[in-house]
Amino acid sequence: MSLLFTDARLIDPVSGTETRGELRVVDGRIAPPGPAERVIDCAGRCLAPGIVDWGVKVGEPGERHKESFRTAGRAAAAGGVTTMVCRPDTLPPIDSPERLEQARSHAAESLVRVRHMAALTRERAGSEMAEIGFLRDAGAVAFTDGTRVTRDTRVLSRCLTYARSLGALVVGHPQDPGLSAGTCITSGKFASLRGLPGVSPLAERMGLERDLALVEATGARWHADQITTAAALPALARARAAGLDVTAGTSIHHLTLNVLDVADYRTFFKLTPPLRTEDDRLATVEALAAGEIDVIGSFHTPQDEESKRLPFEVAAPGAVGLQTLLPAAMRLVHAGHLDLPTLWRALSLNPARRLGLEGGTLAAGAPADLVLFDPDAPFVLDRWTLESKSKNTPFDGARMQGRVIGTWVGGTRVFDRDATRAGA
Repeated sequence: MSLLFTDARLIDPVSGTETRGELRVVDGRIAPPGPAERVIDCAGRCLAPGIVDWGVKVGEPGERHKESFRTAGRAAAAGGVTTMVCRPDTLPPIDSPERLEQARSHAAESLVRVRHMAALTRERAGSEMAEIGFLRDAGAVAFTDGTRVTRDTRVLSRCLTYARSLGALVVGHPQDPGLSAGTCITSGKFASLRGLPGVSPLAERMGLERDLALVEATGARWHADQITTAAALPALARARAAGLDVTAGTSIHHLTLNVLDVADYRTFFKLTPPLRTEDDRLATVEALAAGEIDVIGSFHTPQDEESKRLPFEVAAPGAVGLQTLLPAAMRLVHAGHLDLPTLWRALSLNPARRLGLEGGTLAAGAPADLVLFDPDAPFVLDRWTLESKSKNTPFDGARMQGRVIGTWVGGTRVFDRDATRAGA
């Protein structure tokens, strides 16, 4: 079926423009102007490329009770996410073509597109390189051990060298593992008052400096998954100036929250890396606006109630974010930090380009992965209304703005807010 979206605010991250107009879809792809079988009146609301969410944790295999591809897909569709780029930190990790194929078969349950990253080392243990070549042939879009930083520099160097020979992308987690071990909060006065073991922001800078030195030595393609401190930004800028093939991302939680939100040991705010100071948050936002940070991700990490209802120091880190990514990101727009095209460059265009995926654009011929949303619609978030199996969101009870009205994947509608409200 051909579709025609009319009276839409078209958010185009490629041209960096927002225009009022129409968009036509034919056979699941964006098409030049013309007639259509069905017309959708957008009523002046925003129509943008679907979000490509880089760094999603799904509990299959091993932790299906926390999140399945079915529930993650529903949450993604409700949040305007049309592609989930999933992490390999499963039980067991995705470190072989057989495990990748198992994950891909389970992902068929999802309403949205799913692409997978694979582990960089076997079992994510940091001692032996994973089957990078075979995994890449099997469909892995990048390689990472996630938050398990490889301590053995020689092993990491070999992995980067081999990845360079294949043109594979390696994703690093900038953090010095020695300084980070046993900590749960960013060090400072607030951590001391709460009696919690803190990690210095310099741990991020030190980890980043080491990884960038190896990237320079090997020539590998590399992406920092989460840059969250002002101290790390100069090293990133130097790497870019030197011509290294380096990009960087950050978490929506680190862009919109700070360490004070932990308040009285609220474990929904325990993340990896931990929330930073307000100065660090603002520096990260400024770097994003300037294009020094390329990607925003939800870093969706579902945890069950039992793992969160514990003392802060021992509670599991992480928060769900697929369904809250868009309204949380709208805080940056309403605060005047970013305009919508710049925001969508980080949410959709840049991750698609870096990973070699289609999407992130409204150009003719691109897949019709689209999100229709009202950027100003206010609501109070109730975590029990989230589609995810786990409900560990730091935004529970928060006043937010930005409602997804509809989501389309390949021209097929996978979320309809009006139908959802009617069903309720």
